[in-house]
Amino acid sequence: MTPELVVLDMAGTTVVDDGLVVRAFTEAIGSAGVSEEDDRFPKMLAYVEETMGQSKITVFRALLGEETAAQEANAAFERAYARLVAAGECTPVDGAEDVIRALRADGVKVAFGTGFAPATQTAILDALGWRDLADLALAPGEGVRGRPFPDLVLAAALRLEVSDVRRIAVAGDTPSDVRSGLAAGASVVAGVLTGAGTRAGLEAAGATHVLDSVRDLPSLLR
Repeated sequence: MTPELVVLDMAGTTVVDDGLVVRAFTEAIGSAGVSEEDDRFPKMLAYVEETMGQSKITVFRALLGEETAAQEANAAFERAYARLVAAGECTPVDGAEDVIRALRADGVKVAFGTGFAPATQTAILDALGWRDLADLALAPGEGVRGRPFPDLVLAAALRLEVSDVRRIAVAGDTPSDVRSGLAAGASVVAGVLTGAGTRAGLEAAGATHVLDSVRDLPSLLR
């Protein structure tokens, strides 16, 4: 397949996570009154790890069960993650930038998708100097649900005027990424092993391929 569009996840796929999500979550949930010593913390952390790739506000709603508390925790998460990014603790996955430039040079459109809020996504792009690297960057928001819903992929297809969803390839490091790509009708939905997901988990979610890294994506598409 020669794709018209490749939709790439960020943290864990094109951007090294290195525990930043967990660190930001720990701070955020602490602001909601749940410390690391709290009996609820291990189960909450396990849920965060299980739902990697999903919209963070959705995760906090599930954990806290009350909208105001969820919004406050999500805002605290965004602040914590942005601070870590600004401190230089944000690096690209080796070869990811080269992959994106090569795809675009071949006439393939590239979109970033994320489970982070738009402000957090922008902070990452700014820290890496990636504002203009891809054709489009999308995050969950009004009218666009987060993963595992297909909205991020479909919104990218609409905005970048893709002719057929079967000419979309998706790559991400979590089962949520895989489910989102499949729900959108993409022909290639690749799981990558540089982030939170395992080969068994990605395969169980239905990944069409499992790659060691996003670096392997161009050769797969060729």
